[in-house]
Amino acid sequence: MQIFDTGSARLHYRVDGPADGAPLVFANSLGTDMRLWDPILPLLPEGLRIIRFDKRGHGLSSTPTALYAMGALITDTERLLDHLAVRDCLFVGLSIGGIIAQGLAAKRLDLIRAMVLSNTAAKIGTPDIWAERIAAVETGGIESLADAVMERWFSADFCKTPELELWRNMLVQQTDAGYAGCSAAISGTDLFTPTAGLRLPTLGIAGSEDGSTPPDLVRETVELIPGSKFHLIRKAGHLPCVEQPQEFADVLNTFIKDTGHL
Repeated sequence: MQIFDTGSARLHYRVDGPADGAPLVFANSLGTDMRLWDPILPLLPEGLRIIRFDKRGHGLSSTPTALYAMGALITDTERLLDHLAVRDCLFVGLSIGGIIAQGLAAKRLDLIRAMVLSNTAAKIGTPDIWAERIAAVETGGIESLADAVMERWFSADFCKTPELELWRNMLVQQTDAGYAGCSAAISGTDLFTPTAGLRLPTLGIAGSEDGSTPPDLVRETVELIPGSKFHLIRKAGHLPCVEQPQEFADVLNTFIKDTGHL
């Protein structure tokens, strides 16, 4: 385990693979830590330099107390990648991680040569929806939202499995301040214009049963970028890398090959 001080937060991060491997960066969703990607890692090609991190307020990273701005999350990621001397990475972002990917690509195209936008959008939800969620967390903690979140995250079939408890536990073990802070960052973000200006290889992935970012929302965002591709994973909700890891990895591996990122 390693930690890096960005100047406003301390990020827990992990690097696997050879130091000279092609960099593959993962950014996970609201309410999860870097273990979100564990199901697909064994299915990826050898030789990649795989970088994962816990965004502020999540996992083993620090939790600044104030509500966050998306610019701060993007800067955290930018400074971490600069610290690791990353250039021309393939960036895989899911949900808020996908928003970070879009913002970082618009700001520092030297860092990202291709990206995967999984279960995300240029704008997610409305300020009223996020204000309600923040208020609920501040009043009753993440536990008060957990069951409803599970229904948005996963398909009905997965919600009947014992594994659901693992992901519910991961959610409720995040800090209330971190969850509320990142919710505020999402609430204040609309990247329609900067994302429409991007010109880089992009793959969109959606889950057919996603209650947070429905497939049409993901597709609309991905289609802002000329030449992008879109893939729908059936029998999966907001976290298809968990429910359908083999298909997720297969699609990602094809994109890695097609973009020459090995």
